[in-house]
Amino acid sequence: MKRTEIKKMSKDEIIKNIDKYKKDLFNFRFQKMNSQVTNPSKIGETKKTIARLKTILKGKSNA
Repeated sequence: MKRTEIKKMSKDEIIKNIDKYKKDLFNFRFQKMNSQVTNPSKIGETKKTIARLKTILKGKSNA
């Protein structure tokens, strides 16, 4: 998810997306344990997206 897309979202949408990506990351961890991961790069990408969402959210709450 691009930074410009995130900036257009409201706080509630960002929080919902963070929850969704955290669930995805949880599922990726289980897939990794069971050697069922189809695309390992998705794990890192998901972590980075969560970090972007949290960064933008913190900026919006401070402003």
